[in-house]
Amino acid sequence: MGIGDDSEARAYGAGLLAGDRIRLRALEEHDLPALVGWWRSPEWAVLQQLIVTPRPSGAVEEQFRLWSRNEKAGEVGFCVVDKASDELVGHVTLYGATLPARSGTLTVMIGGEFVGRGYGLDAVRTLTAYGFREMGLNRIEIGVMAFNLRARAVYRKAGYVEEGVRREAVFHDGAFHDHVIMSTLASEWRAASVQVR
Repeated sequence: MGIGDDSEARAYGAGLLAGDRIRLRALEEHDLPALVGWWRSPEWAVLQQLIVTPRPSGAVEEQFRLWSRNEKAGEVGFCVVDKASDELVGHVTLYGATLPARSGTLTVMIGGEFVGRGYGLDAVRTLTAYGFREMGLNRIEIGVMAFNLRARAVYRKAGYVEEGVRREAVFHDGAFHDHVIMSTLASEWRAASVQVR
């Protein structure tokens, strides 16, 4: 890998924020109603939030604006759109990366009506590649509730391994649940990328 000349640099730039099915782009104001709706849906919030607490629309809008500012080194947030139709399908963030550790945390939210169509896997793969190739990260982690079996399978397919469990760290439905930490390293991602070629 690496850029050898200006045509390779342009090709790299053209594909940097694009996966097989999705592309990542900046947040636009017209995205906010859908993002707020997905975030506030209790059916999906239980899979993404430590506690289901519906908040006013304005507060959730500001949260997505903050996550998507892309002003600070080590933090990025993008809308996920279908590559063919340009339809908004979700949002991803990568945050917390600082020197010298160069380790960040990835989060992904796919709208309920788009779950099960491969968007989440493609978005995780695309942002993971961005984190290693453009941000210079060494490690990326994802936290997931143990009962979210679909998400854990997606993250494994994207090359993440379960490295630890925060035992009974999450409380939902009157019971404590484990919180699983999954990660991938730049060296593992590079090795997997070479095998795909």
